[in-house]
Amino acid sequence: MTDRTADSANAAGGHHTTAGAPAPTAGGPRTVLLRGGEVHSPADPFATAMVVERGHIAWVGSEGAADAFAQGVDEVVDLGGALVTPAFTDAHVHTTSAGLALTGLDLSTAASLAEALLRVRAYADARPADRVLLGHGWDAARWPERRAPRRQELDEATGGRPLYLSRIDAHSAVVTTALLRLVPEVRAAADEPLTRDAHHAVRRAALGALTPAQRAEAQRAALDRAASLGIGSVHECGGPEISSPEDFSGLLELARTHPGPRVFGYWADRDLARVKELGAVGAAGDLFVDGALGSHTACLHAPYADADHTGTDYLDARAVADHVAACTEAGLQAGFHAIGDAAITAVVTGVRAAADKVGLDRVRAARHRVEHAEMMTPATIAAFAELGLTASVQPAFDALWGGEEGMYADRLGAERARTLNPYAAMLKAGVPLAFGSDAPVTPLDPWGTVRAAAFHHTPAHRISARAAFAAHTRGGWRALGRDDAGILVPGAPADYAVWDTAELVVQAPDDRVARWSTDPRSGTPGLPDLTPGGELPVCLATVVGGREVFVRPQG
Repeated sequence: MTDRTADSANAAGGHHTTAGAPAPTAGGPRTVLLRGGEVHSPADPFATAMVVERGHIAWVGSEGAADAFAQGVDEVVDLGGALVTPAFTDAHVHTTSAGLALTGLDLSTAASLAEALLRVRAYADARPADRVLLGHGWDAARWPERRAPRRQELDEATGGRPLYLSRIDAHSAVVTTALLRLVPEVRAAADEPLTRDAHHAVRRAALGALTPAQRAEAQRAALDRAASLGIGSVHECGGPEISSPEDFSGLLELARTHPGPRVFGYWADRDLARVKELGAVGAAGDLFVDGALGSHTACLHAPYADADHTGTDYLDARAVADHVAACTEAGLQAGFHAIGDAAITAVVTGVRAAADKVGLDRVRAARHRVEHAEMMTPATIAAFAELGLTASVQPAFDALWGGEEGMYADRLGAERARTLNPYAAMLKAGVPLAFGSDAPVTPLDPWGTVRAAAFHHTPAHRISARAAFAAHTRGGWRALGRDDAGILVPGAPADYAVWDTAELVVQAPDDRVARWSTDPRSGTPGLPDLTPGGELPVCLATVVGGREVFVRPQG
């Protein structure tokens, strides 16, 4: 980035700053002109300037036309060639757990079981006052030992203290003997990771040991990290099996006072009175129909390749139908966690039954959603489109676990693994996509998420960077029922991010399309080059509702 000359600053009029400098906020709403950059907007694919007024986009256009606004604004921001885009929306986050992974014991980068145990020991030594030690992210599928930590090993590493250590998919955990003593109703085999009800019980006990101050610290850490990555809103996926009402309410209250992303809370509960009492935007998120592939708890039609069962089903089609019908009647979004093909079939069957009861148009208008939706088939893709179901998906899952040698292939065999996360087919059928991270399962990383979708392990499932970017910006807003946001056009909320990036390009799965689109005559706005191995854009500033919530320090 380069600064404009003092002469140009004086000519612009008003208060002049360079991109990334804090904007004054005293004296009520301000009108700001951003100019001298690249503005990603369908309103003008060649836009270099934008006016923000009263928390909304007022105008987008060219540098020459910007001169007419310069004298009448409170501030002029010189972008110095930086890129301005809509802020990202992460459509699936567990905020407190994501913050704990940032501030606590994160094993997602441990290269072996031995290294993981060393990290556990060091963490326990460093936090002698914690009532329960919390950690996340182990993945035995990527370790040379190919097994989970044993309870005796964890007992030794912690000195006999309570420890809860969730697998990277958060659907199973290993714990110490001391933690099991706090949950006497759980009877667990010595060395097997806990799943299902036993896992839920020990997770509640572990998270229940957090003080309100610890929870708030973790939540602030997660929201601050999101803001620093150009994320302007997150969908918190809470629920009685995942967190607690206190955790959920505390997060919503924090978001009202802490400068950061907007937080839209989903509470995964069939008690709709409780959902409304907590101020949730929907009875959705992780209302579990099944578990996860890594923990062998996703519900499949055919057995796992490396286990002699088909996983776990928590809700059947009748329960899905009842929930969707009740939510539709109550004016609430319903939603479910479904990963395996049998679980997704149960969702589709249940939603169709609800549509028969309350009317297809009403079900479609409610924009009910399904989280993850990994093992899709042509039939379930068509049903999603028919029923108006939004697929809230996580492309980083394929980046982490896809490919011929990945965890998916271990669990399902290479042939079934290649069918997972078919984004191109879903878009072609008209299924709305909203991208997220499922943090802390995968990190908050919006440009990495767009890259993962554009460079899917299975070439047939790849989508253009432009489509992926839309799913991670406008898609999250549409999943909330808002069609007027996540896009830089007049009237839209002023939620945007400023980026330091290299030359803009147009990337598509088909090179012929890409070559045509890069021709200026196509009018296709460019995006950063996301080719694997290259550097991703660096966020300089994030603005939510016209208010800066992150500014990268100078120097």
